Amino acid sequence: MARAVQPRLIATDLDGTLLRDDKSVSPRTVAALAAAEAAGFDVFFVTGRPARWMDVVSGHVHGHGLAICANGAAVVDLHRGRQVVHVRELESCDALSVVRALREAAPGVSFAVERSGGIHFDPDYPALHPDPGGVVAPAEKLLGPGHDEPVLKLLAYHPELEPDEFLVLGRRVAGAYGQFTRSSKSALLEVSGSGVSKASTLARCCAERGIRPEEVVAFGDMPNDLEMLSWAGTSYAMANAHPDVLAATPHHTSSNEADGVAEVIERLLLLHGARTRRADPPPGGTPAPQGPSPAARHRPMGRRSPLHGSASG
Repeated sequence: MARAVQPRLIATDLDGTLLRDDKSVSPRTVAALAAAEAAGFDVFFVTGRPARWMDVVSGHVHGHGLAICANGAAVVDLHRGRQVVHVRELESCDALSVVRALREAAPGVSFAVERSGGIHFDPDYPALHPDPGGVVAPAEKLLGPGHDEPVLKLLAYHPELEPDEFLVLGRRVAGAYGQFTRSSKSALLEVSGSGVSKASTLARCCAERGIRPEEVVAFGDMPNDLEMLSWAGTSYAMANAHPDVLAATPHHTSSNEADGVAEVIERLLLLHGARTRRADPPPGGTPAPQGPSPAARHRPMGRRSPLHGSASG
């Protein structure tokens, strides 16, 4: 009989998953996250949120301090003031191609450009993500020359189309230029660089730590979580998840309002607590191995960006 795989890393989406509807982290969830870290699990928040929206969980990440933001476009160090330590950008030329294709295929569309330092808006873009520092100008100008900060995401909003219909349309007319997904209940598309997703960036973070996909437990609720949920060895859809996520994910847990993530973590700790990699050392012996060294945990992926960095999810 094959031996059950010991989980080593918990990867969780935020909005609609870990966070309650009022965007708070419940006391039960706070306790479960702390207990998981103490038991030897790495915990990664993997979200569509930009770095500037991470304060809600900054106090609940321990150990490595890293979070994956903007659907995989940025890795952020929450222990260092939400500093962006790695960027996987959407090239401006590709973003411009998406803008042109969607303006032609979906009249009435408007755009926002999420850069590592903030978000900027088309004049007609609704006030979905207010930012007093945001520049208002046509997307073509926002993506033109003269901008040093990398583009993390292009957001495309349509006031009339049905959200899933808009996603299908976007992928059909502009899928060659970027990675399309969505996490909002409105018709809001999130476009990253080709191949950039929560899953691909999480896979890089795990590879750095010598963690295999089958050692990962993941949680999510919206289409932007699908790749991550498919990649992880064990995945849970929230009871409130999008129908496509519920259909694609073999395991389900309670809703975000009912602390579904905490529910599963508590069960994991009961099942595996005695065999975690931070087990008590044998009498008179040396401590049990504790996984990657601190240096390995903090090793950056690829090129580093000194820059500080939208839909959520």
